[in-house]
Formats: sequence, structure tokens, C-alpha cells
Amino acid sequence: MKRIMRLVLLSLGLVSTIVGNVRADLTDSGVRQSIERAVTYLKAQQNQRTGGWVEYSEQPGGLTALITLALINAGVEADDPAIRKAVAYLRQFQKPQKTYATALRTMVLCQASPQKDLLQITTNVRFLESIQIKTGTHRGSWAYSANEGRGDNSNAQFALLGLHEAERIGVEVDTQTWEAAQQHWLKLQKPDGSWGYLAKHSSSGSMTCAGTASLIITSGQLSAGDARVVGDRVQCCGNQDENAPIERALEWLGKKFTVEWNPSGAQGSGGGQRSYWLYYLYAIERVGRLSGRRFLGAHDWYRTGAAKLLAEQASVGYWKGHGHAETNPLVATSMALLFLSKGRRPVLISQLKTGEQWNSHRAAVQNLTRRVEKTWQRDLTWQTIDMQAASAADLVETPVLFISGRGKLNFTAKQKANLTEYVNQGGFIFAEACCGDAAFDQSFRELLGELFPDSGLRLLPPDHAVWFAEGKVDPKYTRPLYGINACCRTSVVYCPDDLSCYWELSRGTRKTTYPAAVNDEVEACLQIGENVLAYATNRQLKAKLDRPQIALSDGATREIDRGTLRIPKLSHTGGSDDAPHALTNLLRELHGQIQLPTNLQPLLLAADNEQLLDHPIIFMHG
Repeated sequence: MKRIMRLVLLSLGLVSTIVGNVRADLTDSGVRQSIERAVTYLKAQQNQRTGGWVEYSEQPGGLTALITLALINAGVEADDPAIRKAVAYLRQFQKPQKTYATALRTMVLCQASPQKDLLQITTNVRFLESIQIKTGTHRGSWAYSANEGRGDNSNAQFALLGLHEAERIGVEVDTQTWEAAQQHWLKLQKPDGSWGYLAKHSSSGSMTCAGTASLIITSGQLSAGDARVVGDRVQCCGNQDENAPIERALEWLGKKFTVEWNPSGAQGSGGGQRSYWLYYLYAIERVGRLSGRRFLGAHDWYRTGAAKLLAEQASVGYWKGHGHAETNPLVATSMALLFLSKGRRPVLISQLKTGEQWNSHRAAVQNLTRRVEKTWQRDLTWQTIDMQAASAADLVETPVLFISGRGKLNFTAKQKANLTEYVNQGGFIFAEACCGDAAFDQSFRELLGELFPDSGLRLLPPDHAVWFAEGKVDPKYTRPLYGINACCRTSVVYCPDDLSCYWELSRGTRKTTYPAAVNDEVEACLQIGENVLAYATNRQLKAKLDRPQIALSDGATREIDRGTLRIPKLSHTGGSDDAPHALTNLLRELHGQIQLPTNLQPLLLAADNEQLLDHPIIFMHG
């Protein structure tokens, strides 16, 4: 796009100095600059001799681990001097003693040097397993250390986060640890779905986030999954375990959502609620990311939280909160940085919520995203989009829209128009008939016929790039893939058979007891998913906050005649208007960059039309 912009500017003979458009809305560039200032501030506070930061004596290595974790997630490379020194400093704590510090050090080592420090990570895991409270009313929780009696939900949360990261790199965690933790969180959940620091404490946003994320983690470890392997056979679309506790918690967070303070069970904005504000925001990010929710209730949690943080950041890069710990700018800045950087991860794929049977394999899209993260060596995220509430603008923010289901699809005329607009704007639809459902297959084919009447659904041949964009698929386990060409490429890929069932069975780095043939089929289906995503995105993902400007097809354009750039398209029979909004989007960007008056009204002219002479530039596409 930038190269095309420069060519347009040169052909117009415009001055080469371009003044960027200052926009009032939140941008990825603004967040990136905020992150860079915070990174600079934290690096400047590092002790160059020891490699650490000023610690809390009761949590040895804990603050350095928190800061290092924030820097790594902000994009500071593992071979950066600051990270190398910090990790070397943390390696001296070989004998774990405290829950917070051990969990944080484990998270750092899992991200910075998982293979080199595998032994220390395993030692930390065994320590956390051993100090989990085994009996009494606090069974399944964690305290500050092995000898500090009662457990609390904050220590319990961090212990699980450390174990979760270790499990992701292949360290096995005792099933009894997950089970006890899950029972602890279920037992302490209040009737309205919330949690407090202790059972008798009042609810808070930070602790409700802790409980929600913890149940998502333990459920992921303990659930039999929505697909199962029985003997040498795969059973798809199985009975789903109850998710009500998590849904109740998410509902509470949606109702109480704010980024101004840490909400409590009671309404209001008292001073006490300002305590643990950044701790709460860091926890909100975790809930949103692990649940795949862009919205909590009606609130875009990341966009709202990022705007608040940018407004509160000091000019030299740090943040300060209120109350215990957060008055320390090192703690506050680390938590703010974790929110901004982890929540900013680009969206790879969004699953469309279309009806009651839209999510038969609930871990499938998340598992596929994890697989792509590993292949691309890049942190990514996934989301859920509710078709009932989504506009065309909402859809355009995701590069790939995944539609899975059973039963007949029932879209309104407006929803169908939104899907057409999404593809016309460059979006990509990836769909499957879950469990090979015949009713879904028929209704989806009918839907495509309505949306793209000039482009028939066709079987994609073996030489189509979708079969090898990322890697080869074992021919023994291929599925038929159908496609529709729109906007100069295959923009819809449809599989009438199950893919998500096998993504659901993926265990990442964890060992499985599946028969070899099942493992091979899981691998083939993951590879198909990877190939489709690589083809659809070309590995180039939009920044999360940069909302695309949509060239709507409703004819609502600015009519300006004099001093206005209008570029007609050259009409011909070779697909001159196959990408109907490409030129409009280019002109919109041109106007945004240099404030050049542009006319967005489409104009298609034949080669013998004398009106061509009235325009300095002609756009030809085919």
C-alpha cells in the first residue's frame, strides 16, 4: 500500500514532505510508542552489575521476574543485553521458596530459555505442586509459601499461571494438582459468579478475573474435550462439559466492567477500589485473551483499557497506581506493559457465533492458533464474533472468519450483506460442515450462491496454493476443499467434512496416547488449517488497533468537483471490477495521509470514452 501511495503522489507531482494525519482515536502507533517509552524506563532502572532490579525481600527474584516478563512480552528479544542479564540473575534462585516469585520466574524461563532451563522449570513445577494446600477448607489453593498456612486467591492464581506456562512447553503437571485447584475455585465462587481474595471477602474485579482465568486453565487441562479417541476411532461432536461457572463470571465482569478502578461487588467509585487497579487490568487482559473475547459485555476491553493507560502514563514512560505495591512504578509499569503488549497481539482468526451449534469443538480454534504461533514464531490471538451484534466494520477487523456448525444457517439480509462486504473488503471465509452435517452443507452452499452469484463453488485442485502454502499434507488424510474466487483470489475455502474435531484433539507439546493413525490424521488436519491461514493472510496481519476504513457500497460518498482527485477505472471484460473497493480504499488512505480532497464515487469508463481525458490518472485492474 505504501509503495502505491508514493507512486500516486509522484504522478501528481505533489511535495514529498507528508504531514501525518493526527487522529483523535486510539492507534496501534500510539500504543507502540507508549510501550517503547515504558521499555526504556524499565531498562534504565536495571542494576547493570547484577542484572536485577530492586527486589522485595520477601519475594526473592519476584520483581525482577515480573519486569523481565513484561519486557519479553513487549517484544524485547531474548538476546537483548537487558534480558540476558536479567535471566542470568534469575538463574541464581535455584531453590524455590515463595509462590509468587517461583511462579513468575517459571513464566520468564518458559518464554526466554525453555530448553536451556528445562531442569529449573521442572524443579519449580514440583515445588509448586508440593506446596499446594492438600487438606482443610483451603484445599487446592496456595499460600505465600509452604509454611504460611491459609491460601488466598491471588497466590493461587499465580501458581496456576506458572504451571500453565510450564505445561505449554511440555513439562507434565500432576492431574491431581489441576483437579484440586479447580475444585478450590468452584467452591469459592459466589452465587453471582464473582470471587473475592478469600471466601468471606467481598467481590472484586481483579479476583473475579483470577477465578475466571484459573477455571479456563484447569478446564482446559481436565476436560475430556468435545472430541475423543475411543480405541482407534475418533468421536467428534461429543457431549460438552458444563461451562456455566465461567459464563457466570464473564457475565459479572461484563456488568461491572470499568477501566477507571478495580470494581467491587457494590456499585460506586470509592477510593478503596483504586487499589490493585493495574493488577486488575493485567488480569482483564488474561481473561479476554484466554476466552477469545474481544468484548466483555458491551465493552471492547483492550481498546478501552489501552486508551486509559495511555492517558495515565508519565512522560518518561512509567505508571503509578494506588495502594499496596502499585505506588512502586516498577510494579505498576510492568503490569501496564503486560496489558498493552499481550492484549495487542494480532488476531489470526475469528470464529463466527451463528446459532446454537456453532462451537461443537470449543478448543479447536485456540489449538490451531497455538500451532500457527509455533510455526510462525510469533505471538497471536483468536477471537469470537457474534453475528447478531457484528457490523461489517467489526468483521473487517479479522483477517479470517471461521464458520463451523451443524443444522441450517439462518442469516438475515443485513448479515448476508455484511458477509459480502467483508469479502469485498479483502476478508477471507474459512468454513466447515461440523461432523459432515448435511443440513449445514446444503444451507452453506445456498448461502454462497446468494452472496457470490457470479462465482461458483469449485473443488480446489492439487496445485492450488492452499494445499502447500505452509507445508505438505499427507495425501492419506486430505479432505476435499472447495473455493470461491472473489476479489482476485480464492476468498472462501469450504470443507464439507470435519477439521475442527481434529484440531480439538491437538495437545501441542503434550504427549498423547492416541494410536499412530489418529496422530497422523490430527497432524494432517492441523496442516490443512495452517495452509489455509497462511494462504489467506500471507503471514501478514494487521495491527490489532488499526481499524480498516471501509468503503461502503451504499453510495454515500463526498461529491466534490473542483480541486478534487477522482480516479476512474478502465472498463474491460477481464475482471475490471473484481476488487470493487480497492481503489476507494487507496483514495481514502491518500486523503487521510495528506488531506488531499478525493472523490470516492466509483467511476467505470470504457477505453473509448472521452471522459478519460479529464483525469490525470486511470486505474486498470484485471
